[in-house]
Amino acid sequence: MILQNIPSIKNLDNNNFFLLSGPCAIESEEMALRIAEKIVKITDVLKIPYVFKGSFKKANRSRLDSFTGIGDEKALKILKKVSETFEIPTITDVHEVSDVILAAQYVDILQIPAFLVRQTDLVVAAAKTGKMVNLKKGQFMSPEAMKHAVQKVKDVGNENALITDRGTMFGYQDMIVDFRGIPTMRKFAPTVLDVTHSLQQPNQSSGVTGGRPEMIETIARAGVVNNVDGLFIETHFDPSSAKSDGANMLHIDYLEKLLTNLVNIRKTINSLS
Repeated sequence: MILQNIPSIKNLDNNNFFLLSGPCAIESEEMALRIAEKIVKITDVLKIPYVFKGSFKKANRSRLDSFTGIGDEKALKILKKVSETFEIPTITDVHEVSDVILAAQYVDILQIPAFLVRQTDLVVAAAKTGKMVNLKKGQFMSPEAMKHAVQKVKDVGNENALITDRGTMFGYQDMIVDFRGIPTMRKFAPTVLDVTHSLQQPNQSSGVTGGRPEMIETIARAGVVNNVDGLFIETHFDPSSAKSDGANMLHIDYLEKLLTNLVNIRKTINSLS
């Protein structure tokens, strides 16, 4: 199993995709625990290995007045509490070497944002912690180029790398997923499809990123059919009031039906292999 080196991962004895899911950003302890509890109940029933996702800070913002976080250590302590309360692993993004040193004390997986995946110092620092490193494919990068990002992790003796495809820029204000890239990237490392960020519509004149959440199931189904190892889905009880990326998040009330459908699709695909 891909995540077997994370002690708190559950549901290891199945052929399901795994799930990275949670809010875009940690907004409060109550919110994080409530979302985690809901997802854990769903994934336990469906036997989906689950990792709780939440950004402890949002460093990449279009405008200076955009939400960046509730405080670095405060948010990381909430991630730790989620992990201990529900006995699940957690993942958060890191943006600079100092973030790596701090976040590694609290979470199980360190995520390198797409805009920063070519930053060697950052990738190497994350790899040197010994934690699993999730490398998000830059919107400007080819699937083949991710080989070199993975190799940086391996070159410092860390074999625990993931690649996450979060779409490719299509013009200035839209994203596409090139599903031809999935088998290519799976040659380098287990590959995740970031369903919700792939549906962003960036560079809006308002400075607030748009999105197409009505396409979430379409993109997720295509990923499962094409044998992605994991899915990345940001979710919230009220996306319209989320402090970050609300325009492309999935309302959590729709998550159970979506995952049930995807598990059934995966079973069918497995039967054809």
